[in-house]
Amino acid sequence: MLYYARGSKTDVITDAQVREALAEVFDAMGPRKRVLVIPPDYTRLNSYAGPITSMVNDYFGDRLTDVMPALGTHSPMTEEQITSMYQGVPLEKFRVHDWRNDVVTVGEVPASYLEEVSEGRVSYTWPAQVNKLLLDPSFDLILSIGQVVPHEVIGMANYTKNIFVGVGGSEGINKSHFLGASYGMERIMGRAKSPVRDVLEYARTHFIQGLPIVYVLTVRAKDEESGELVTRGLFIGDDFECFEKASSLSLETNFIMVDREIRKCVVYLDPTEFKSTWLGNKAVYRTRMALADGAELVILAPALKEFGEDHEIDRLIRKYGYKGTPHTLEATRSNKDLQDNLGASAHLIHGSSEGRFRITYCPGPDMTREEIESVGFAWGDLEEALRRYPIDKMTDGWNWMPDGEEVYYISNPALGLWTHPSRFID
Repeated sequence: MLYYARGSKTDVITDAQVREALAEVFDAMGPRKRVLVIPPDYTRLNSYAGPITSMVNDYFGDRLTDVMPALGTHSPMTEEQITSMYQGVPLEKFRVHDWRNDVVTVGEVPASYLEEVSEGRVSYTWPAQVNKLLLDPSFDLILSIGQVVPHEVIGMANYTKNIFVGVGGSEGINKSHFLGASYGMERIMGRAKSPVRDVLEYARTHFIQGLPIVYVLTVRAKDEESGELVTRGLFIGDDFECFEKASSLSLETNFIMVDREIRKCVVYLDPTEFKSTWLGNKAVYRTRMALADGAELVILAPALKEFGEDHEIDRLIRKYGYKGTPHTLEATRSNKDLQDNLGASAHLIHGSSEGRFRITYCPGPDMTREEIESVGFAWGDLEEALRRYPIDKMTDGWNWMPDGEEVYYISNPALGLWTHPSRFID
């Protein structure tokens, strides 16, 4: 059921209007005794889910008893991050999702279905796993909050991904990521429907229909006039229709078709959001379909300190590196540590240029040149790069340097998907 839908490419939905929409929906639902909220974590700071969670807390008060950020495989949030992102929500309400130990398998999607949707690329069963807290029968409302934006693993982020991946288990996360990588991210990104989404929809309709989950989805974009991030859409519902409407608007809003292939792309990774290549490689995923053969992607990463946010995944990235699909698939066939962590294999595929363009990472002081080069990236000096590409003087899109070099600048790769018509596979 669709409870609320508002948005357009030019809409700007204010804080007051979001608060009013939430109250309207909650009033119509009737009284609730115990509420669980599943918002994104700090890596999705720009999603506007933080203020929405605070508004939900204001509305329900003590009836909102638990808030579990959808960490997926990310590191737990610090108290400072929690108080900054979810202002006014008491710390004692927050729970940490443990993707390895606190999950329950509620059903299994058959291998025949995965083989069908992947066109024969994978043939394994998929466990539908969720944090055990979601199965507590005393909850009469579970609010899943997040932003819909193009995504490399599933096509469009959020909706059931927030449930089965955000608070899902290690096997389900790993297998879903590998399914997406095997099918091909260029065939997935920007689509509401994909093999991974089909599997999650199968799980939703077969295994968790009894859970009182309502999705609160935003579409966000940078306003051209003010330069500020604004909310273009708000969609609230409990089924695919809500997500489909949000995805349609995100495709209009966050999908950037460049008029010519990019030969030099400079991407800035905000230090408050990006501290690992696990997250920072959005600079690779989201731009690859806009980059020309032989292009250079320069990634300015002042806060980079690790490859994987999980210790084991960090070790695997250091061991195998971003060396392309054939190398990664062969390593996966030959090594049990990758077979047990298919999500890491998928990530290594996503983060490689496949030898088609050059990736130059420019880290801050917490990551060495040797570390960067050991995983297959080129290293760049951050201070020198910032002098050549002063981010305070560049605007998103095409820029011309004083020496005549043409550069395409992206201030936040999490906010869009960039492509050239010649590389968009429909």
